[in-house]
Amino acid sequence: MNDRAAAGPVRRSAAAVSAHLEPSLLAVTAAALAAGGVAWAIGAGGLADLLWGLGTVCAIVPAVGWVVAALRRGHAGVDLIAVLALGGTLAVREYLAGALIALMLATGRTLEAAAQRRASHDVRALVERAPRTARRLTDAGVNTVPLAEVRIGDLLVVGPGEVVPVDGRVASAVAVLDESVLTGEPLHVERARDEAVRSGVINAGGAFDLRATATERDSTYAEIVRLARQAGAESAPVVRLADRYAAWFLPLSLAVAGLAWLLSGSAVRAVAVLVVATPCPLLLAAPVAIVSGLSRASRLGVVVRGGGALESLGRARTLLLDKTGTLTGGRPRVLDVAGAPGWKPARVLRLAASLDQYSPHVLAHAIVDAARERGLELPAASNVTEDPGRGASGTVDGHRASIGRIDTTGAVPSWARAVDNRALLDGAAVAWLTVDGHVAGALLLRDPIRSDAPRTLRHLRAAGIERIMMLTGDRAEPAHEVAAVLGLDGVRAELSPAEKVAAVRAERDRAATVMVGDGVNDAPALAAADVGVAMGARGSTASSEAADIVLTTDRVDRLADAVAIAGRARRIAVQSALGGMLLSLAAMAAAAAGLLPPAAGALLQEGIDVAVILNALRALRVDQAARPALTPAAEALIHRFAAEHDDLQDVLEAVRAAADRLCDSSGPPALAAVEEAHRLLTERLLPHEYAEEHQLYPALAPMLGGPETTATMSRAHTEIERLSRRIATHLRLAHARGGLDAGQLDDLRSCLYGLHTVLRLHFSQEEENYFSLAP
Repeated sequence: MNDRAAAGPVRRSAAAVSAHLEPSLLAVTAAALAAGGVAWAIGAGGLADLLWGLGTVCAIVPAVGWVVAALRRGHAGVDLIAVLALGGTLAVREYLAGALIALMLATGRTLEAAAQRRASHDVRALVERAPRTARRLTDAGVNTVPLAEVRIGDLLVVGPGEVVPVDGRVASAVAVLDESVLTGEPLHVERARDEAVRSGVINAGGAFDLRATATERDSTYAEIVRLARQAGAESAPVVRLADRYAAWFLPLSLAVAGLAWLLSGSAVRAVAVLVVATPCPLLLAAPVAIVSGLSRASRLGVVVRGGGALESLGRARTLLLDKTGTLTGGRPRVLDVAGAPGWKPARVLRLAASLDQYSPHVLAHAIVDAARERGLELPAASNVTEDPGRGASGTVDGHRASIGRIDTTGAVPSWARAVDNRALLDGAAVAWLTVDGHVAGALLLRDPIRSDAPRTLRHLRAAGIERIMMLTGDRAEPAHEVAAVLGLDGVRAELSPAEKVAAVRAERDRAATVMVGDGVNDAPALAAADVGVAMGARGSTASSEAADIVLTTDRVDRLADAVAIAGRARRIAVQSALGGMLLSLAAMAAAAAGLLPPAAGALLQEGIDVAVILNALRALRVDQAARPALTPAAEALIHRFAAEHDDLQDVLEAVRAAADRLCDSSGPPALAAVEEAHRLLTERLLPHEYAEEHQLYPALAPMLGGPETTATMSRAHTEIERLSRRIATHLRLAHARGGLDAGQLDDLRSCLYGLHTVLRLHFSQEEENYFSLAP
């Protein structure tokens, strides 16, 4: 067994003991100091010394244990100075000084335990999700058997919604699978007969037969569990910030104390030096700053499982990100709607959503959501049936309609070929609508980049992250497109969980590394990184269990907030520790010269502690540079205009459809399409842009740094209005001449395509720069 793995239960047991010991020690030392103070005040000096001495003894016993444990690990930490100071105060009978040091030591250890106690890399969720049984098909029928009894070659039945129990090959005509737990890809995939299927994926269609090609032990899901366990066991323990500084402060303190004793011949001076050398700035300031950072992060929905994780996050220089659910939304959305000649996009979407409102398919949910976002009334459909892998069919508004896949390899109209081409270029899936046996329209769906992702990556680089890479199990094409849009430093696609772990380890060899993910397949990589961050709002329980940090809100920009908070807390901790140690060094010089007796030195040390703690508490303050504070009115405007963007998607589709129609002909149908696009522009889009210019931008400008911050967006409004006027002029000319003439076509097409491009870019910029500011 791996030594680290074997030591795991021992560490957990020690942590459990520590959770009770340190608070108890704090209570005892505080009570001893207070009771001694009361006794001294009433004139019972002997009793006061006894109580203070008992408090000192109570602290020195566990402190010796901490020192011995540190020495066994090969380093002497800050606790060694505290032990020497405690022993010295007892030896020279400076009991008040000893009680003060005992209280400081107990306080520091308690704070540090609260700040640095981190959750073990638990894989319980992985194990609990794994199936325990399988349904084996034999001549005698279907029997439920323990998973351990499944053998290679067995024929299994996997029901709807069930987890595939072992690796195998499809033995039915087709299997519709949700493989997102392994690949992160949100779209369902079809596996035909004899295609390989990995354990852990979910049956998203009807029941199918599976021919086992591996046993439970050798299947993919079992390997993920083993990887998570191994990676968690290999995670190196965090070295305390205080101990790193103690590496030079400890020998210096001992040297000064020894010289003071040697030159003066007085042991009291040596004890006085050790008293003021007691590294309370290290024992207190660093934990206070880290705890303050933890508190600040928790208010933003960032759960950090210990000070060690926050410290590591603050010094991280490499960030590794999963794609699906992290950089993208994790669920498909309707990218565009195309209609056959005579079909408006809104009607296509309405009929498709009417059928899909009865389907549990992930694409169906996206289509229904898009229709509802645009305020479309969905009529009831009758006689609805669903063929897994093909789509849904039914009767809507008296017409027989279907939504799903069709065969586009044969003769199809030019508009349908254009849809297929665009789907290939955009990496999108296509759902085709047929009505009464004729193709009436198509919907393009894709998992879009999160609107807050670009801003998040900029802030991460500003916070000190130097290298950002994507690690994903998704296909290379969409992964490289997302990486190009976001300006990532590298991308590795089509990775298995084991390959992700290997990539994380390779990056850890270069710099402190953070891994962000949300799926079961990410759990081993999260455990292997210096800091694992899980998108916990919609991510799997397994990834949250394996992570050091969990984002409880479905916003990736909280990651940038967490990095900024961690960096700031760590800087303040370092400043407080160094500043406190410099003051301690000055006090040590005074004590060595005989100017500070032990009790006075202990009181002076308390003053230093107060100063560094107050400085450390600055980590609680909000850093306004990272995120501007929105007024309630501005936040309401952002939500209003974001909703309008969703509602205006059909206007963008109408503009592109009109441009496409002009490519086929310049007759009355094409002119009618342009007129409809212009009507939508005039009645809906231009009023929206005017309201943004005169309401939203003035509300945001003061928070973003002045009107110049919105000037680029205002210039886009001007260009949108210019192109709209140009289209209106073409329409007036066409009406005056009885139709579009050949001399108008090129410029009119250019205006429509250009306007469509400008609108998409402008919408994306607003969503990234402005709408992502609101929670």
